[in-house]
Amino acid sequence: MERGKMAELESLETAAEHERILREIESTDTACIGPTLRSVYDGEEHGRFMEKLEARIRNHDREIEKMCNFHYQGFVDSITELLKVRGEAQKLKNQVTDTNRKLQNEGKELIIAMEELKQCRLQQRNISATVDKLTLCLPVLEMYSKLREQMKSKRHYPALKTLEHLEHTYLPQVSHYRFCKIMVDNIPKLREEIKEVSMSDLKDFLESIRKHSDKIGETAMKQAQQQRNLDNIVSQHPRISGGKKSKKEVCASSDLEVKTTSPMSEQDSGILDVEDEDEDEEVPGAQDLVDFSPVYRCLHIYSVLGARETFENYYRKQRRKQARLVLQPPSNMHETLDGYRKYFNQIVGFFVVEDHILHTTQGLVNRAYIDELWEMALSKTIAALRTHSSYCSDPSLVLDLKNLIVLFADTLQGYGFPVNQLFDMLLEIQDQYSETLLKKWTGVFRNILDSDNYSPIPVTNEEMYKKIVGQFPFQDAELEKQPFPKKFPFSEFVPKVYNQIKEFIYACLKFSEDLHLSSTEVDDMIRKSTNLLLTRTLSNCLQNVIKRKNVGLTELVQIIINTTHLEKSCKFLEEFITNITNVLPETVHTTKLYGTTTFKDARHAAEEEIYTNLNQKIDQFLQLADYDWMAMEPGSKASDYLVDLIGFLRSTFAVFTHLPGDVDVHSTMSGKVAQTACMSACKHLSTSLMQLLLEAEVRQLTLGALQQFNLDVEECEQFARSGPVPGFQGDTLQLAFIDLRQLLDLFIQWDWSTYLADYGQPTCKYLRVNPTTALVLLEKMRDTSRKNNVFAQFRKNERDKQKLIDTVAKQLRSLINSHHS
Repeated sequence: MERGKMAELESLETAAEHERILREIESTDTACIGPTLRSVYDGEEHGRFMEKLEARIRNHDREIEKMCNFHYQGFVDSITELLKVRGEAQKLKNQVTDTNRKLQNEGKELIIAMEELKQCRLQQRNISATVDKLTLCLPVLEMYSKLREQMKSKRHYPALKTLEHLEHTYLPQVSHYRFCKIMVDNIPKLREEIKEVSMSDLKDFLESIRKHSDKIGETAMKQAQQQRNLDNIVSQHPRISGGKKSKKEVCASSDLEVKTTSPMSEQDSGILDVEDEDEDEEVPGAQDLVDFSPVYRCLHIYSVLGARETFENYYRKQRRKQARLVLQPPSNMHETLDGYRKYFNQIVGFFVVEDHILHTTQGLVNRAYIDELWEMALSKTIAALRTHSSYCSDPSLVLDLKNLIVLFADTLQGYGFPVNQLFDMLLEIQDQYSETLLKKWTGVFRNILDSDNYSPIPVTNEEMYKKIVGQFPFQDAELEKQPFPKKFPFSEFVPKVYNQIKEFIYACLKFSEDLHLSSTEVDDMIRKSTNLLLTRTLSNCLQNVIKRKNVGLTELVQIIINTTHLEKSCKFLEEFITNITNVLPETVHTTKLYGTTTFKDARHAAEEEIYTNLNQKIDQFLQLADYDWMAMEPGSKASDYLVDLIGFLRSTFAVFTHLPGDVDVHSTMSGKVAQTACMSACKHLSTSLMQLLLEAEVRQLTLGALQQFNLDVEECEQFARSGPVPGFQGDTLQLAFIDLRQLLDLFIQWDWSTYLADYGQPTCKYLRVNPTTALVLLEKMRDTSRKNNVFAQFRKNERDKQKLIDTVAKQLRSLINSHHS
């Protein structure tokens, strides 16, 4: 029951829902009917809804049919009336068409006239507009044509001005035309073209400047040389006023000319031709050789284009590169002066150009940039000069180089560049110059000494005498009184060496010129170099001559005399230096000529060589000694070798006593050398004879051999007593043989009792006999006695003598031991 009620309720609700949906379908727009139909499908009673929908459709169809049936007669009447109206409308249409045709035929000519009038007015308007536009466009085209003409003729700076007017004044008025747009698009390209062309001109200018820097520098250095010569003339003749301009005036006038030249000048870049200028004419200003207009034009163009900083950086970068190339010296620069000159010309040319750019442009280069380049140039130039000048061995080349460096420094100083370091470096080169001079004078002195005959200079007349005295400061009243022919005490190398020393001083003085040195500094430099010449160069040459193997005693004696005179002449060299430098020797810090020791050293070396040569000759004679140490009886006279040796000594010392020259030299110098040489020879002879007697090879000797040896010593003593060299007092020379004499007397007289009793006392008769020496000689005699008297030992006298020898030998050993303890 309940189920049936529930089903009935549900059926009623469904029916009500379907009714609502149908009403919505009827009243709702078809575009929004979707949601309504969607609700139907959401339910489950599709079939029942379709049934109700079909029933509703049938109802609407019946209503439509009723309505049409009700209005049918009115519709038929309306159709009938429309058919009548259609006929009338067709008649009206035909009338309108006919009227239109007639009207068209009547207005055809008017239309043609109106069309012609329209075309005339259009043409008139177009012509007027064209004239107005052409009035605006023609100046633009003329300006553009002018621009192209200026570009073609390479008038870049005016072209740039024209381009500015075209861009800012003319083109804005006609900017809507297509050709103007093309021009506007071309303007940046034209600017770049102008920049590139002007930069190309600048590059050509820089390349030309690089190639011709040496010519510019050569001209600038000629100017400096002319100015220096002019200054020298003015300083010598103050009243003379030269017609030439000074270097500063020339530079100023050149600067003025360049400044007044318009940067729009259209001259070609590069170096002006001056090869055909006459040498007699005034040297043109260095700046006059250069056309700087490409730099000015390019600078103005880049300034106008707002790229001045780019241009400045480019210019400075390129010039720095060129500076490094200019400052790189050629590898063979030291070989010739032209190599140095070309190097200096390039540097001067570079800085003359930069100095001119500094003063004629507004900041293209500044002082800091110039100073930086100059510092680099100064350091590299000085380093190159130090290196290459060290290869120079010719003093003339070094002197020419110094003069060139001074001119180089003076030239750049005239342009405001500091050159103190160059002059400081010249003082270093002065040392190099001094070394080359010393090497040159080594050869000069060697040739003089090698070609000298080491004989006193003979003079046969007054003219020759005065010539020698004029060459060398020599005064001797005694020699002047002597009649001709006569001889100077010295040989030819004395005046030659003296004059070469003066030539050396002159050569040193030449280097000091134009170095802006004080007189004291010049004097100090000359004296130091002269001291080196004396103490090193001349000293070595003299020592080499003295040490030569083939030099004889006569030559050595002459060298002693020569060096004595040269030593005396040093005071005249002092005066000579004082006269050319005007600095008195008493001035504080003045270097003294201490080179006089050279002649003392040479004299002492010659004396030592004399002593050594004599001793060597003595040794050669002693090598001829042939003693029979086992002889039982002595000969009747001294050994032949010793007689020959004594004869050699007599003839040798006779040379000393017959030397020509003044009395003072002979007595004080030659006499002293002769005395010392004689004493040295006697001492050496005595020592050598003692060594000969005691040498180990002589194992045995007899009393007869000792007596023969005594004869030779007596011959030596006789030579000493004969006074081979005057000046010895008493028996001074004989004392050279005192050791031998006392030793021989002791053995020959066999006076052992006296020797042993008085040994050690100052008044001992055999004071100079050493017990060790006596023991060695005694041992040799004892061995001989034993060997030759084997059977004689049975005799009482021989046994007593052998016993005495043994006793004396024992006592001598005792003396030796006590002495050592």
